[in-house]
Amino acid sequence: MYKLIPSIPNFYSNFAFFKMKTEQNNLKWTYLIVLSLIWGSSFILMKKALLGLTPIQVGAFRIIITAIFLLIIGFKKLLKIKKKDWYYLTLNALLGTFFPVFLFAYGIDKIDSSIASILNSFTPLNTLIFGALFFGFSFSKRQALGVFIGLVGTVMLIFKGAELHPNQDYFYAVFILIASVGYALNVNILKKYLQDVDAVGIAVANFVLLIIPAVIILWNTHYFETFKATNTNIMALVYMIVLSVFGTAIAKIMFNRLVQISTPIFSSSVTYIIPIVAVTWGVLDGEKILFTQFISGFVILFGVYLVNKSE
Repeated sequence: MYKLIPSIPNFYSNFAFFKMKTEQNNLKWTYLIVLSLIWGSSFILMKKALLGLTPIQVGAFRIIITAIFLLIIGFKKLLKIKKKDWYYLTLNALLGTFFPVFLFAYGIDKIDSSIASILNSFTPLNTLIFGALFFGFSFSKRQALGVFIGLVGTVMLIFKGAELHPNQDYFYAVFILIASVGYALNVNILKKYLQDVDAVGIAVANFVLLIIPAVIILWNTHYFETFKATNTNIMALVYMIVLSVFGTAIAKIMFNRLVQISTPIFSSSVTYIIPIVAVTWGVLDGEKILFTQFISGFVILFGVYLVNKSE
């Protein structure tokens, strides 16, 4: 009987830990699904915004509007950031936001939004490779297999997309692939160096660092001198506001938190589900899709399952 008494605190401690891990597991899947819906819808929003804006204006507006929104809701978070974290926050801002927003805008201006979302699915593979090479993260054979299967599904979607749209300039697909490398490096930096920084604080800091360069870029496009209040131009700004607030600001906060409560591979696997949402929006917008692409989507989901399946 007496031996049981010291174990009672341990029992409650273990129970509390188990409960916390269960809640985190449920939360990370919720984040993954919501982010897939938000970012999967971002591609069609960029496509619509490009009807009234140039690619460089889309990138600049996305940063500026997001920065204003984040400063309104989270300015005080900046005061809690330690000096040593600003170096990694700068890398995080450049690799995970600044370069990708312009690369994606230029890419989607030349190829279908659904194809761009599919190419972005190379992010988990890049995350695994760079995480192992430069950040000291280890991954299991099962995770590697899941990434490979997801990649196979992605390649299937790419080839079918190219078959449906042979006249598109696929040189610009390279822009999306470069952006996926930036995202992969960004995820690993978040996990290794910014694990203890508040998720909102990371997002606010990112855009505070980028807002001045974005304003300078937008000013040099002479947007305000040439703007005309046509229906197309006004709707382009509306799409940009929706994209910036939901597809960038809120999504960035959620993604930062997702990285902190999960693994880099799990977090980046959101890009495997994004194409399913983006392709659906593409079809609704008149883009063609084949039955084979649906099969490819299920292959991608199976890859995600393997990557994130508990041991």
